[in-house]
Amino acid sequence: MDTNSGKNSGSNSGAKSGAHAETTEAVRPFRIEIPQADLDDLRDRLRRTRWGAEVPGTGWSRGVPADYLKGLAEYWADGYDWRKAEAALNEFPQFITEIDGQDIHFLHLRSQNPDATPLLLMHDWPASIVEYVEVMTPLSRDFHVVVASTPGVGFSGPLSSPGWNNGRIAAAYTELMSRLGYERYGLQGTGGGAWIATEMGRQAPDRVIGIHANGFIVFPSDNPADFEGLTEAEQGRLARLQNFRDDMMGFNVIQSTRPHTLAHGLHDSPVGQLAWIVEKFKEWTDAASELPEDAVGRDHLLTNVSLYWFTATAGSSANLYYEAAHDPGAWAPKERGTVPTGVAVALTTDIAVRRFAEREHNITYWSELERGGNFLPLEQPELFTEDVRAFFRTLA
Repeated sequence: MDTNSGKNSGSNSGAKSGAHAETTEAVRPFRIEIPQADLDDLRDRLRRTRWGAEVPGTGWSRGVPADYLKGLAEYWADGYDWRKAEAALNEFPQFITEIDGQDIHFLHLRSQNPDATPLLLMHDWPASIVEYVEVMTPLSRDFHVVVASTPGVGFSGPLSSPGWNNGRIAAAYTELMSRLGYERYGLQGTGGGAWIATEMGRQAPDRVIGIHANGFIVFPSDNPADFEGLTEAEQGRLARLQNFRDDMMGFNVIQSTRPHTLAHGLHDSPVGQLAWIVEKFKEWTDAASELPEDAVGRDHLLTNVSLYWFTATAGSSANLYYEAAHDPGAWAPKERGTVPTGVAVALTTDIAVRRFAEREHNITYWSELERGGNFLPLEQPELFTEDVRAFFRTLA
């Protein structure tokens, strides 16, 4: 798909604007309109997949099993309704603006309460705006909701240049909120989105009211005292972190070192793109879920993968890992954040330990949820929505 032509088509669609700031030339209305030829091409490729052999009896231990993936690919080709998903996404007002030479796509749902707090929500890889579709309307009762597509992902892609690390993305998002007329606002980030949120808090602490995070990633230091007196639950989270480093880091190593090599295969094969993303939805969702769709729903899962496929952003999203790995500032010591920060921890999945988080951030709120995983807004939308509300109520 020529994503630029798709964007131009959407930009002239006359989508409704919710704010005077969105009528300027800098912020253009957008509507998702995937050409039928792209849908036909996807189905044709899925039906012509060349399947390889795998070691029998290994289940998920070596990656996505072929029998499972075949069934999901068949449904993607012949059962899944992209047009229905597209129409549902288009119910939300959408816009594109260019910041620092990069298109930024976002959804913007204003609250009926004019005094509501603006709230920017940020996803990580391999999620997309789809992660927030179940929570936008409930949150809009209390917030003016902005959901940004990460630069290089979906309709914010592909990347226009190298150098799009978390610091640059954070600066772009700060400019985005200014363009929307929001000078003071809250932030919410999932996983890697939380890293962007905390960086925004460091760059512009006078503008950020508070930061809510889930799937929060924090690491112990080299100080042996970090490990003294940990609870059994915290020791379990450290064991998950160690298992992640030992057995689940393949995607990170490849995307952080040779993203272009990977991209050629993912851009050409929808089943390859499907497997690459589905593996993470298997490993990062609630451990009580047997299959990825048990956690997030099969159609939501395929809508998320479809956005990566139709926008050809597997490569640019992988490049975000390269930028993070090669950014000296990402790993340099930083001053402790001052913005009030709330963390929601999914007890069956997350690795966050409060004492590690408090060393780097101003933790004022900490909740532990019995259900959910990294994609909490999609897995447990009611729990997520209430936790966000609860945190921001503490700041009132």
